[in-house]
Amino acid sequence: MKIGLFLGCTVPVRALNYEQAFRRLAEELQITIQDVPDFFCCGFPVKSINEETGILMALTNLAIAEKSGIQDLVTLCNACTENLTEANYLWSNDPEVRKKLEPLLLDLGHSYSGSVRVRHSARVLFEDFKDLIAQKIRRNLGTLRLYPYTGCHYARPSRIYQDFDNPEAPDSLGELLKITGAQVVSGQNSCCGGAVLGFKEDTSLKMAGVTLKKVKEEGADAMVLICPFCDIMFEQNQKKVEKLLSETYELPVIYLPQVLGLALGIPREELGFNLNRIKMDGFWTKLEG
Repeated sequence: MKIGLFLGCTVPVRALNYEQAFRRLAEELQITIQDVPDFFCCGFPVKSINEETGILMALTNLAIAEKSGIQDLVTLCNACTENLTEANYLWSNDPEVRKKLEPLLLDLGHSYSGSVRVRHSARVLFEDFKDLIAQKIRRNLGTLRLYPYTGCHYARPSRIYQDFDNPEAPDSLGELLKITGAQVVSGQNSCCGGAVLGFKEDTSLKMAGVTLKKVKEEGADAMVLICPFCDIMFEQNQKKVEKLLSETYELPVIYLPQVLGLALGIPREELGFNLNRIKMDGFWTKLEG
């Protein structure tokens, strides 16, 4: 399978372990990755201020992908997935949006036919590679209790994703983790708080704290994420949350490709674990035990 990889803004700066693990996992699954240097911000951060501009930015990236010969565009970020998918949906299903934005896209020197399919990497792994992953398992992770956290935009709004997964209680991430033999601890996926971080930090940290406390109470050995901004809240800001709420979590936060990579027998130094920020001594002890 050949894919175009859309990294977005956050992954190359704050989630290098996520990218490294996905690229290594893709190699193991014989996924060929095409990188496109001309990609830029997906437009999601702009949409709340100017929806038209946010969608136009997404359409420009889709036009660049199409011009580069990409049919399957794969993302690592939930927000990128949502904005690119929504732009695709509106382009194909809302004549008024297309009528308004097509001249602007042409002014930017681009045209787009709507041929590019956008999917989150976790969805690609679930829909296209679940059976292959099961066949290639080399290490059973049965000693681990893992908490899958999909975040807000992975399956919502359901209309733009053709009703993929349950928007209120998505389970495709948990199903992938079960293949590894791990004990899956499931729970409600409330907002990580990232959407509020830029203008009301204390509220944002308190939102993250609610989830961190629940995960800890469930006895999970780690949270498993598929979104770099969720990682900003649950891992990179975990110490801030602990200080604000006078709590102690010490909860490892890892990415789905890191977990799957371990189960496929890929050495952990090839999966970016050296870049994880929360100490994982207990995690490794349980895995080896």
